[in-house]
Amino acid sequence: MEVAIVFMFLFAVIFGIFYLFYSTRNKERLALIEKGADAKIFMQGEKKKSTLTGRMIVLNFSLLLMGIGLGVFLALLLTTYTRLDEEAVYPAMIFFVGGLGLFSGFFLTKKLEKES
Repeated sequence: MEVAIVFMFLFAVIFGIFYLFYSTRNKERLALIEKGADAKIFMQGEKKKSTLTGRMIVLNFSLLLMGIGLGVFLALLLTTYTRLDEEAVYPAMIFFVGGLGLFSGFFLTKKLEKES
């Protein structure tokens, strides 16, 4: 029963955050339009920014997954050819190489932002 309550509370919090975000944004836009601002100001640069954000998310996620896969492979090689403890090598290599993937993704993301 406690698990259901936690999930309902989590859903309510997420719903509340999205509701407040969109209702506040809508009120701000309506107030600007009432004061005579053109509605096109809301569309400037929005498409370019969203596609850049999507590319950055995909880039970082793919580098993370490749890092995890490489970490598992390197851990397999280390446990096969050395006497290192298997229980310590697998998490260490997964986190280390996954972190390297995210670190390289950070620099590639900076490079993408400079190009745009």
